[in-house]
Order: sequence, then C-alpha cells, then structure tokens
Amino acid sequence: GVADLAAAQGAWAEGRPVVPLIFYRALVQGAGLNPINRLVKALLRAGLNPLPVFVASLKDPVSVATLEHLFTAAPPAVILNATSFAVGSPHAGDQSPDNPLTMEAAAQAPVMQVVLAGSSEEAWAEGLTGLSARDIAMNVALPEVDGRVLSRAVSFKGEAFFDEATECPIATYRAQGDRIDFVAQLAANWARLRQTPEAERRVALVLANYPNKDGRLANGVGLDTPAGTVHVLRLLEEAGYKVTGAPEDSGALMQAVMAGPTNWLTDRAKRGGGVEMSLADYMIDYGQLPWELREAMERRWGPPEADPFFTPGEVDCGRFSLSVLQYGNVVVGVQPARGYNIDPTDTYHSPDLVPPHNYLAFYFWLRHQFRAQAIVHMGKHGNLEWLPGKALALSRECWPEAVFGPTPHVYPFIVNDPGEGTQAKRRAQAVIIDHLTPPLTRAETYGPLRDLEALVDEYYEAAGVDPRRIDHLRREILTLASTTGLDRDVGMAGEDEETDLAKLDAYLCELKEAQIRDGLHIFGQSPEGRQALDLTIALARVPRGQGKGGDASIIRALADDLELGFDPLDCEMAEPWDGPRPEALAQVSGDPWRSTGDTVERLELLAVAMVEGASPPGPASKAVMEEISGKITPTLARCGPEEGQGLLDALAGRFVPPAPSGAPTRGRLDVLPTGRNFFSVDSRAVPTPTAWALGWKSANLLIEKHLQTHGDWPRTMLLTAWGTANMRTGGDDIAQAMALMGVKPKWDAANRRVTGFEVLPQGVLGRPRVDVTLRISGFFRDAFPQLIALFDSAARAVQAMDEPDDLNPAAARAKAEGAGARIYGAKPGAYGAGLQALIDERLWSGKADLAEAYLTWGSYAYGAKEEGTPDRAGFEARLKQTEAIVQNQDNREHDILDSDDYYQFEGGAAAAVSTLQGKDRPIYHNDHSRPERPVIRTLEDEIGRVVRSRVVNPKWIEGVKRHGYKGAFEIAATVDYLFAFSATTGAVRDHHFDMVEAAFLEDDDTRDFIAEHNAPALREMAERLQEAIDRGLWVPRSNSARDRIEAARRGAPPP
Repeated sequence: GVADLAAAQGAWAEGRPVVPLIFYRALVQGAGLNPINRLVKALLRAGLNPLPVFVASLKDPVSVATLEHLFTAAPPAVILNATSFAVGSPHAGDQSPDNPLTMEAAAQAPVMQVVLAGSSEEAWAEGLTGLSARDIAMNVALPEVDGRVLSRAVSFKGEAFFDEATECPIATYRAQGDRIDFVAQLAANWARLRQTPEAERRVALVLANYPNKDGRLANGVGLDTPAGTVHVLRLLEEAGYKVTGAPEDSGALMQAVMAGPTNWLTDRAKRGGGVEMSLADYMIDYGQLPWELREAMERRWGPPEADPFFTPGEVDCGRFSLSVLQYGNVVVGVQPARGYNIDPTDTYHSPDLVPPHNYLAFYFWLRHQFRAQAIVHMGKHGNLEWLPGKALALSRECWPEAVFGPTPHVYPFIVNDPGEGTQAKRRAQAVIIDHLTPPLTRAETYGPLRDLEALVDEYYEAAGVDPRRIDHLRREILTLASTTGLDRDVGMAGEDEETDLAKLDAYLCELKEAQIRDGLHIFGQSPEGRQALDLTIALARVPRGQGKGGDASIIRALADDLELGFDPLDCEMAEPWDGPRPEALAQVSGDPWRSTGDTVERLELLAVAMVEGASPPGPASKAVMEEISGKITPTLARCGPEEGQGLLDALAGRFVPPAPSGAPTRGRLDVLPTGRNFFSVDSRAVPTPTAWALGWKSANLLIEKHLQTHGDWPRTMLLTAWGTANMRTGGDDIAQAMALMGVKPKWDAANRRVTGFEVLPQGVLGRPRVDVTLRISGFFRDAFPQLIALFDSAARAVQAMDEPDDLNPAAARAKAEGAGARIYGAKPGAYGAGLQALIDERLWSGKADLAEAYLTWGSYAYGAKEEGTPDRAGFEARLKQTEAIVQNQDNREHDILDSDDYYQFEGGAAAAVSTLQGKDRPIYHNDHSRPERPVIRTLEDEIGRVVRSRVVNPKWIEGVKRHGYKGAFEIAATVDYLFAFSATTGAVRDHHFDMVEAAFLEDDDTRDFIAEHNAPALREMAERLQEAIDRGLWVPRSNSARDRIEAARRGAPPP
C-alpha cells in the first residue's frame, strides 16, 4: 500500500473527489511505475485527489484489509484499477463479499479498468485489434465479471535495456500520454456526475433510428422504447431531476419527435423544432479532432456546409438543425444516421464509412452546448459503438472516442444480447443496465389453422368409426390446405394422401406450441397479469441448472407425477397418444385428445392452472411450484423496479453490480433480476463441453437431413458465426462447425478452458468430413481472437491430412489448390454484411447487386496468422464450392423476421452463392433453442413457420397493439425483413405476402391502428409491398390487394 494516507494527502486539494489507483506491487519491485506516476499527475491536473495503492492481489487478505482501511478514511468517488483478472466467478458474477472494490467502504464508487498492456505500442498503434488475446482475457473480459468499466490502455510493454549479465532484454511499461489524459478526464467526469445534485444534473436520452425512416424511430430490440423513455423521464423527475414539460405518454413523445427534424431527408426543410448548433460553434469542436479524422471526413463528405442536414444562414454562417427535445435538464434526441442514407453507393465501397458532419454536430451539441454529464442510449442498439476504429483500447483517432469523448455512458440493453452490449462496454465505456426480454406466450391456434385442426381431429376420429365420411373429410382438408398455402409450407407432395395428412397434423401441432412474443418490454416495468403468467411458464418450461428438483421442467415434472411415460420436451407431437389419460389432464381442456401434441398442450394448461392456484398432482411438480412461487415469480416482479434503480444509480455515479447475461428462456434464470451491468463469457472456455454436445448432435442431424434430401454427403458448407450467439451459448456454432469437420476441442479439466483440438479418426467419425467456411461477424472477430486461431489451425490440420478424397474434401482441395483460409469477415475496424442500406434505400436492381455487397464487405481472411487480409478471390472460390448455407438460432425470444442481421448474413450468403454458381443451394436455419432437441429446418420451412405462428397470428398482433407507435413499428419492420428475405433468397412464397397484406391492410382494425399511431409506418409498409410486386417477388392473389396498397401509400381511405 502507500506508506501512509498522510503521504498521499500531501498533494491533495481540500474538497476534491478521491480517486484510488490500485496496481500490482510488482510494478514497485520491478521499476515499472512510470505509467502509474504519470496517471497520478494527470488525475491531479484533472482536479482529483489520487490515492495510489499497490497490492499483491485483490484476493490477498492483507491487501483487502489495507484497502478497507484507506477507503474508510478517504471514501472514494471513483476507483481506477490496474490489476488483472476478477475476484468474482465468471459463472456466478460478483457474488464475492470479499471484493475490496465493492465492499461497503468503497462507497458504491464506480470502478474503471485501466489496462497496462502486455503488447508493444507499435502493435497497438498499427493494428485495429487493440489488444492481444491474452490481454483481452486478463484485463478486459475477466474484470468485466466484477462490474468494472473498461477505460483505455495507458501503457505498453517495451524494452528498457539489454542486460549483459543475464543476456536478455529487460522489459518496462511505456506510458501513453494522451491515453492517460483520457482516463483522468473520464474519472473526473464520473466524479463530477456523482457530486452534482440531482436538480442540477444534466442528462441526454438518445433514441436509435434505423432504417432512417420516420416509421422506425426509437429502435430498441424487444423494447417499447418510447414508453420506456417516458417512464425514465418520470423516474428522473421523481428522483429530483429538473424535468419540465415532459410528454404524458409515448404517443405524445413520438408526435413531438416527428414534428421536428429527423433523419428523414425528404421533407426535413419544412419542419421546425429541434435545437440548432451554429457553424461557428461546430467548427470550434471540429477543430479539436485529430487532423487524420478531419482529413478523412472532408475527403468523403466535403466541408460542413455541404452536409444535407446543414442550413445556410442569411445573415450568419448557418447551422445544423438537430433532432433534440429539451425537457429542462433532460433532453431526448434522435441519433443521427451513419451516412449511408446520404450517399447510399457507399454501401458497396465503404464498410468503414466515416460519419458525416451532422453526426458529429449532434454529439458535440450534447457534450459542449447542452453540457450533458451523462448520455443514455435507450435500447439495443445505436450506431456509436459500431463506428470505425480499434476493437477496444481505442486511440484518439478511433471514431467512437472522437465522437463521444470521455463522457459517462449508460446503456439500457436487452439481457439476452451479451455480444452487442459488450461492444458498447469495450468501445464506448458503457455501463449496461440490462432489461428483460419481451413476454413470451404459446402461439396457440386461430382462423384457418383452427378450422383445419378441427377437421383433422374429425378425420382421425372418423377413421375408426365412420369410414363413409373419410373421403369427404380428406378432400375438405386437402382443399383448405391448398387454399391457405399450407400444402407448400408443410411439404405435402401429393403422392400419398395419408402421409400428407400426417405431415399436416404434425405441422399444426408444432405451430400451436411455438413460443412467440406477446407485446414488448417497457424499461423499468415488470410484466403483469397474463403476460407475467405466460412468461413465468416459459421460464419454468425448460430445465434450469442441473434440471433436478425445483429446477426441473414444469411440464416434465407433471409428466413424471402423472406417470405418462414420455418426455414432453423431446417427443413427436403428431404421434397418436396411447398413454394414460389422467383426470387432472382431462379436466383442463374439452378439446379432442388424440395426439402426443394434445397431451403436451394439456400439460401446459395444467401448469398455468397451478400457477393460478391449483394443487400440484405430485412431489415433482410440487417442488417446481415451490421454486416458481419462491423464486421465479418474485424475481420477475423485481426486474422492472431494479431496472429503474440501476439507471438511477448509474446516473448518480454509483457502482452498478455485475450479472451474467443470456437467454432466460434457455434455462438461464441466473441472468435475472435485470437492472444490472451484464458481462459475457471467458472466451478462453469457448466452446464449452455443453456447447460441444449440442454442436455434435446438430452437425450429425444436419448431415443426415442433407443426405436424405439430396442423396449425397455434403462436402462443403458455409456457416455464419456471430459473436453474440456464441457468447450466449458458450460456442454452439463453433462446436457445430468443428463437429462437421470431424474435429473435437480439448479442455483443461481444472479450469474448463480450451487447450487445443484433436482430429477424430475416420473410425470414430463414420462419415466423410465437411469442408466448412465461416463468415464471422465483426464482433466475433473482436471478441474471440483465440477461437479464430483454434478453428483456423483445426481447418488447416484437416486440409493437411492424408485421407481419401471422398472422405476429406478439404484435403482434396488443398492437394489441388494449396491450403487456404476458411474464416472470412468484415474489413478490420468495420462491422456488418453490407446489405441493409441497399435494401432500405432501394439501391439494387438484381440479386447480383446484393451478392456484390456481401462479397465486398466480407472478403477479408482471418486466421492464426492473418488479421483481415483482403482475399476476394479466396472468398469467391469458397462460395463457388459451397453446397449448403447454415445459420443457427439459439433461442425463441426473437425470430428470423425480427432483425436485419439474419437476412444480411444468411440472405447475403444465399445471394452470393446463387450468383456465383448460377443456381440456388439449400439454406438450413436450425433451431437450437432446446439444447436437448436441436431441429434442422430449411429456411423456407422457418419462414413459413414464423409467418403463421407469429406474424399473422392475431395473438401477436393484439400484443403489439398495446404499444402504440412502437407496436406499428414492429409490424412494419417485420414486413421489411420478409421482403429482404424474398429479395436475397426467394424463400418467401406468394401466399406469405398475401397473408401479411390481409392481416395488416385488409383487416380494418389493424390498418386503422397503424394509421392512427404511426402513419409513416403504414406508408412505408405499403411501399415495401408495392416494391415486392414491382420486382416480381410477389403476385397478389387479388386486384383488391393492389388497390389497398395504393391507398395506404397515398394515405387515402381503403377502397
């Protein structure tokens, strides 16, 4: 520690915030104090009282006692920590009462992680990876487990001198001056936030907007962002913040936003409102940027006056009109567009497009004109953390830092998305306040599906009793299936009617049991009533932890108690039910009880009845019910209040406790309650043994399905690997890819980390290997460098094997062409797949244009020795040889028509493969939501299921109608994503578009709801449907549909 507190206090000024700086004793012993000394001086210059303290480690009892003594004597405002690793466990979070940085004496001070990097400054400066894999694990990922906020790397390893006696170089830490100043300013800003009384605290709430349309403002995945924003304004006012004239509800907020300037360029000039930033003020801030950034901006966008969002002045120099509403000391703003909407041709050529002047003006105004002390980005996700620059350990030339500066950053974020939330933590120093997923419910049945189900039940009952009715019923069923397009979605071949009926029966059972969302989550509010009940059942439906006792699946427990003799989580729904029919199940439904699916439905209904108060039928279900009433229900009820409190704590400059992240409905109750600063996984432990078990099972099912359908073993596959999904699952996708190649990870038994791999011999494998190419996301590249090295080494080992060509296509190709890369991704420093702006701005004429964007953005090779080498020829060669495209989905808290990511990666790959090969290849969209039972489906199957179970389901439509503007937004977004899949893959059939038009435009109530709450969304949706017609993607079944679309485009009443 320090010699004594008085020694440190000698340099202090009275009344200034105390900032302990904790570092390893080894720096003192090894003459490595240069960065520490310089940081202490920078903290003094920033108006803080630094308290440097060396420790053996944060787990050392003497060090802990020393820190407790010092914190008690001088309570910290902010803590800077330069030690590595975590006190808490990655599997449980910061549950350790011994963590000295979060003990009571630490006064809830936020903890910033300061990195003393193990790599050289040259490597950091020249590359875009930021830190080595070792540094990311020790100094970033593990410290996040303790809830620390990543600041910057302030020093790098260098050679002090060459020691003649030992004949080796002596290493030293070389301080990086401007990084040290940034950390000092960040600490000062958090301290200032903490010291400022609520009534004087200035806060900005920022709403995302993509695509850049007025029907799609306030984006936030799974979140009713407008309602959540209004709730936050109310919370702030109640907490003593000066909030004046705040909107009464989300409708009033969105009307106010749309009355002012937005990212929609078309009629922007006619709108008043917003706030203005003069060119003179802008140029003062702009002049502070590094020359390299100003030069890049002007080379791409020209001077500020050329920005389309700039208004020339008649008597002054002009101004930027910004989408900001001011409510006293709290403002609500719309995040500006990245710039693809200004010149969409950049979609092809600039995956690392620099932001335009208007973008900078928005954040400059918030930081320097409004003087925001904290900025809150409301919901997943904005575009700040995806701007070009290093993956983490940013420099002053990285765009997120240039835009955002050392500003305290608070980010409400959906709990099931650790990857993209981690991106904000690492690239924009964000404190995450995680929020609950939307309520889930059973899809159940409706309309024509209900009619068909009744006919099928009647058919099978008549089969044994009234043979004369069989032919009539069969014809009626097949006619209705054909009329509704179900025959195509189900895959009814028309050759064997009994087989077709069995397929239809199974399909109807599956649709009815599908999990869909029932509305959206409102930040700070727990679900209530039916939504709370259904979400409770969804959480208890899957086993948790070891799956024993109270952690068992509720429907499995009921099946055990009732001695049904089957597993309701792993069964064939359409099989005839010949098991017991206990009275407890007979009483919950009067519907026909014919199939295994009917039994599962009754178990679900009995579970609902028990949550509502019915007695459990036996000890297994009693144990689960005790877990539900004692833990699950109260934990869900805590989520809303704790989200609000977490936000208030962060804005008060207080520490927000860490927590794991993941999909709650995949057995991850440990991620609840929400309202905490989630962390991700120890990337060195990926893939986990659990992920390997699922990956192996799924790989074999995938090969089996392809063999059955196409009559041959698959030789080459393209698989998309996202960082978020692999963080959430522990590496399902990578495990599956390795299993396809016939390679198994090796683990250290003591710490569960991956140590290497073994190539499984053909005798164990029993089938040919598959040559797998990965298209990784930008975040995967940033978060999993060691996994890239592992997979690359495994792929090259397979290519180098001496095996027959028919058993090892990768080796056969290597013999002919030489060994090659099997991992491709975006340009270093860039993110995405490149299709979104093309689709949104209608800038493509054919599938080849979409293929070109996918190829341009994704043709950078990665591996153990490659960090994004341009390799267009190599990527094209891999795609020309691809026989199938693979995408996995690991949870049902979202679906394929919920996000642009699926169509960009999966659809982009399909467009590229089809264009290069001149023919379509199968696309597999696999369901990994239940690890014990992965399901292999084609993309066509998945789209049909999602359209019927969620998109046109009255239950889902009524759920989003509770959310006004954002509910209509969700409907319009779904239509966009359906269109994009049609454009990229051709997997959307005419009857899917017919059903969507009927549900959203032909249905008077739904069309009127959209028109009332979000008129731009109605117009945008109609324009998208018209585009589908114009491009030949859809031929409507009636002219009246065309008339309704035209009326909605014009804003006229329906014909």
